[in-house]
Amino acid sequence: MLPISDVLPDSLPEWAVWLVVAVGVLVGLVVAAVIANDRRPSAALGWVLAVVLIPYLGLLAFLVIGSNKLPRARREKQRRFDELVLERTTRQRPVHLTPEDEQLPVLRTIHAMNRRLGAMPVLSGNTADLLEDYVGSLWAMTAEVEAAQHSVHAEFYILALDETTEPFFGALERAAARGVVVRVLFDHLASLRVKGYRRMVRRLEASGVLWRRVLPVFPTTREVLRIDLRNHRKLLVVDGAVAFSGSQNVVDPAYGKRSNRRKGRRWVDVMARFEGPVVTALDAVFVADWYSETGELLDDRLRTDLPPAPDSTRELQAQVVPSGPGYEQENNLRLFVSLLHAAQERAVVVSPYFVPDESLLLAMRSAAERGLDVQLFVSERGDQALVHHAQRSYYDALLRSGVRIFMYPPPFVLHAKTLSVDEEVAVIGSSNLDMRSFELNLEVTVLVRGVDFSRQLRAVEDLYRSRSRELTPAEWGRRDLVARTADGLARLASALV
Repeated sequence: MLPISDVLPDSLPEWAVWLVVAVGVLVGLVVAAVIANDRRPSAALGWVLAVVLIPYLGLLAFLVIGSNKLPRARREKQRRFDELVLERTTRQRPVHLTPEDEQLPVLRTIHAMNRRLGAMPVLSGNTADLLEDYVGSLWAMTAEVEAAQHSVHAEFYILALDETTEPFFGALERAAARGVVVRVLFDHLASLRVKGYRRMVRRLEASGVLWRRVLPVFPTTREVLRIDLRNHRKLLVVDGAVAFSGSQNVVDPAYGKRSNRRKGRRWVDVMARFEGPVVTALDAVFVADWYSETGELLDDRLRTDLPPAPDSTRELQAQVVPSGPGYEQENNLRLFVSLLHAAQERAVVVSPYFVPDESLLLAMRSAAERGLDVQLFVSERGDQALVHHAQRSYYDALLRSGVRIFMYPPPFVLHAKTLSVDEEVAVIGSSNLDMRSFELNLEVTVLVRGVDFSRQLRAVEDLYRSRSRELTPAEWGRRDLVARTADGLARLASALV
């Protein structure tokens, strides 16, 4: 073997070469350590491979989107707001839990975890109704805005003005005209991508509605923010007395795309209409986001004295769980994993984008292997190719563990996001079961305990099941090499969070 000096130019001393090599190794170790700090091993490994295999582009991508946290100023606002919520609700009496409930110890600890991570208390005396008809849900929200007397708070990932949503915008305008304080938030980039965005902005500017883009990206101003950290929440609060939350955006069922209409592709969603004290918690999520965007703290909206909903025969307990890059932990992920481990008989998951981390995948597989009836509802054909292929890469492990997978038929996109556990525990909200929703998106989830609500959700699940077909291990084992390769590569790419 030749000495290194024999293969180098005479003008370059050997010690200088070794110095360059040592600096390169040191820089590589530092980069790897920085990347791995406070990240899941799979994500850290993905970023390290990206930096090594495509050095300049990989490093640039990491510097631009490698962090999964909002700017420090916004995180500080969220921290101060949570402290205020905790202060306002410290003296609140705990909810009544029946001692005969076998899930009591586990639910109490899950409630405590949610309180610690997201500040919101458990609230009893609520009622809720599920709305699974897409256009019917928009009409229900429009009707509440038409009846508003004091305030309307609307916050959606996508807010679009089209033929289907025109009545909703008209209701907002009429409410503002009669003196109702109307505040609207929408995610900047998500809404910008939908046809008619500029027309919608002009309509809002002329309407008397107070509105803001959430997490705006304006390269020519000081407001530049990360393009991949988005506000994915969907909620509407009217007069602080009625609230809607779930998976649905304010946009036509084809998402404003001519290609979707041509294919007959429609989104399938579900929303919940709440009354009772939980409405104040959902309103607090809006107030926190309004504070982050405007610096205006709507202190009078943080009420704790809202009376229970009038129909006590349908009482349910509810806890709002906000999550996202403004928090230190993945609040929603911890909720889902804890509920799956707590399940004793059944767990039904509905998610349009299912790209779990190791803990969630283990929780689902373990539940099935314990003999529980575990079901997963997904779209047979997704609207996002990369996510859809990454999702498919988990089917084999799930099927081998006994998880039943139901595929909602094309051209529809099953966009609902729910989890039901046993007979009276359920979750509804904006959060997908993927790493984007766990780490990059601002989400809002509601944990509900109530027999009536769970029955409503099971009816929706039964409807989805009647329209879907079950994927069998035999069918899945016959897919070709090209499909397997595409799924595997997409799974690797999904680790870059």
